[in-house]
Amino acid sequence: MNIMNFEDVDRRPALRRVSDVLVVGGGAAGVAAAATARRQGLQVTLLEKYGFCGGGAVAGLSGTVCGLYLATERAGARPEQVVFGFADEFVRALDARGGIAPPVRYGRTWTRVHDPLIWRDTADDLLAAEGVTVIYHALATRVLLDGDRIAGVSAWTKQGRVDIEAAITVDASGDADVVAMAGLGSFVGDDGHVQNPTMIFRLLGVDVARFRAEYGDDTIMGEAVSAALRRAQAAGRPLPRSKVWLFPTTRPGELLCNCTRITGADGRELDPLRFADFTEAEIEGRRQVHAYAAFIRDHLVGCEQAFVNDTGVQVGIRQSRQVQGTARLLNADVVAARKFDDGIARSPWPIELHAGDRPKVEWILDDYYTVPYGCFVPTAGEGLLVAGRCLSAEHEAVASARVTAQCFSYGQAIGHAAALAVRDRRQPRAVDAAAVRDALRRDGAAIN
Repeated sequence: MNIMNFEDVDRRPALRRVSDVLVVGGGAAGVAAAATARRQGLQVTLLEKYGFCGGGAVAGLSGTVCGLYLATERAGARPEQVVFGFADEFVRALDARGGIAPPVRYGRTWTRVHDPLIWRDTADDLLAAEGVTVIYHALATRVLLDGDRIAGVSAWTKQGRVDIEAAITVDASGDADVVAMAGLGSFVGDDGHVQNPTMIFRLLGVDVARFRAEYGDDTIMGEAVSAALRRAQAAGRPLPRSKVWLFPTTRPGELLCNCTRITGADGRELDPLRFADFTEAEIEGRRQVHAYAAFIRDHLVGCEQAFVNDTGVQVGIRQSRQVQGTARLLNADVVAARKFDDGIARSPWPIELHAGDRPKVEWILDDYYTVPYGCFVPTAGEGLLVAGRCLSAEHEAVASARVTAQCFSYGQAIGHAAALAVRDRRQPRAVDAAAVRDALRRDGAAIN
C-alpha cells in the first residue's frame, strides 16, 4: 500500500497564542531565558515536552550544577565561584529549600549535587512568580515562517495543535530542533560523531559515612575502583566504563551514579537524533544501570545493601545538533582561557570528552574563558536565537561549554538579547552585545 494515498488529518481545532518571546525547551537555559525576558516586561511563553522543567539536569538526572567554580591544583584551595547572575540565583533558591548540597570535590574543581524534585518545584514557582506562561506536554513540530523570519512554532498538545506566534523565538530545545525545522544551518558533533549518551541512576541504602571514609571526598573514583572494574570487565561482566563518578546527594543513604557508557550493539556512538539509536540507548542504558549497581553492591565499601532508587526519565544527552552561529567557540579558545569582547558568559569547566573506557578531562586551571554572543545567533534566518548546549562550538569545546551553570548563564544573556530585539524592533544579529553585557552586569552576572 502506498502511504502517499493517505490524507494527513487532525480534525481537532487549532488554537492560537501570541507572545513577545517564545522559548522552546524548559531546561536550565530555557528557564533562565524565559524568566529574564519576562522581567523586562515582555509577554513570554515557554513550551516544554515533559510535565516539568529541568532538561538534562532533571529528566536526564545529571544531578549536579557544574561550572560554578575555578579548577586549581593549589594546596588547601577552597571553592572559588566565578559564575553568578541567574545561575547563582537559582542555586540559592535550591539551597533555601534544602535542594542542593554544599560543594563537593570533582577532580581539581568542585560541583554541587541537587535534588531533581526540588529543581522542578523551584522552576515552577520561579516561572509562576514572574508571570511566564508555561505549556507542559507540548512538543514543537513545525515552525511558523514569515518569509525568512521565524514567527513562532506549531506545537502538538493533547488538546490539539497550538500555534504560538512571537516576535522572537528562542530555541532552548538542546537539540536545535527549531533551527532544524526551519532548515537553517546546523551541524552534528565531529563530522557526525557525537559523545555517547549516559543513563545516570541513584542508589539508596548506602552507608555514606563508611563510603566516604574509604574513598575520600573526591567524587571521581580512584584507581582502586577502576582496577576492580577492569577485573570485572575481564571476567565478562558488561561494565564498559572503568572510570566512574559517585556523588553523595542531599538525601540520606543515597549516591548519584554517573557510570554507564552507552554504545550501539555494533560499537557505534549512538546518535540521539535518530529514533532507532535513541531507543537503543534507553534500553542499553537501563541494562547497564543494573550491571553497575550490582558491581557497586558487590565491591564498594558501604554499598552492601544498596539498591537502585531511580534512573533518568531519559538517557542524558551530551551532544547532538548544534547551530551554525555567526561565531563559533573553538577548542583552542577553551584551553587558552580566551576572553572575548562580546563574551556573555563565563566558563571555568574542563573539556570533558566521554569516549572509550574512561573520559578524557582537560583542565583549565585558575582561570576561565568566555563565550561570545554570536555563538547563539544563527547565520541565516530572522527572529531566532538559541540557548543551551546547541550553541555554535567545536566538538571538544562543547564538551566544556554544555554544563548546567553555563546553560543558566546563556539563557540569562539570551533572555536579555531577546528583550532588546523586541523593544528596539531589530533582529537578533543586530543586537549590540555590549548592551547585553551591560544588562547582565546590572543583574549581578560577573562579566569581565
